Amino acid sequence: MDKMEFSMVFIAIMLVLCSSANAQKIASPPSFSPTPAPAPAPDFVNLTDLLTVAGPFHTFLGYLQSTKVLETFQNQANNTDEGITIFVPKDDAFKSLKKPSLSNLTQDQLKQLCLYHALPHYYSLAEFKNLSQGSPVNTFAGGDYTLKFTDDSGTVHLDSGWTRTKVSSSVHSTDPVALYQVDKVLLPESIFGTDIPPMPAPAPAPDVAPTADSPTGASASTGSSPTSSPANSSQRIINWGIWTQLALAVSGWLVMSCKRGFY
Repeated sequence: MDKMEFSMVFIAIMLVLCSSANAQKIASPPSFSPTPAPAPAPDFVNLTDLLTVAGPFHTFLGYLQSTKVLETFQNQANNTDEGITIFVPKDDAFKSLKKPSLSNLTQDQLKQLCLYHALPHYYSLAEFKNLSQGSPVNTFAGGDYTLKFTDDSGTVHLDSGWTRTKVSSSVHSTDPVALYQVDKVLLPESIFGTDIPPMPAPAPAPDVAPTADSPTGASASTGSSPTSSPANSSQRIINWGIWTQLALAVSGWLVMSCKRGFY
């Protein structure tokens, strides 16, 4: 093979190798970096459903709806990053509320009362321990509508001035909404004033009935038992003296009768 033929073969081999390399590049699919999946949208929290299923909280829910505070709470729960914490009184709490009465409140005061039962932030039960150190805490009603919190070994206590109660159970506690049941309606001083009635005195302890063998009556005061009382002893002495005199009189009469019969 001369040089010309060798050059032709070499060129042909190079063309075949280049064609194969180009074919592999074209055949291989282009590589793309994976696109991250979009984050799931947070679940919509329906406060009406929560308060209807739990409870009974029908009275409180009725007030929220009539004052349109429910819409405010609903927007805070689903359209803000802060979330919301609501203290929900039971129906019995409203029934036991005699004085002061809610029937004399204006519509605006009733709305403020409803707003007073919420904090514009989500708090778990564990967070109230730190929150109690910063009392009083501003409520959703704003201004002077504050609440005082204390934590007693994990039990959360609330004090509005007029109302002192505690969180009795957790109805719902998943960020962004916390619903906590309370046993009393929270009455703010900003509506009902500072003339707060005193707390009722504790009931007196029941009297303990005396035991069967304990002294009673006059014997207890004199420190002696009924069987050894001076009155009973004197009575027995008098009776014994009467019987003794009677026996002596009968004996004397018999002796005199015998003497007369003998003579």
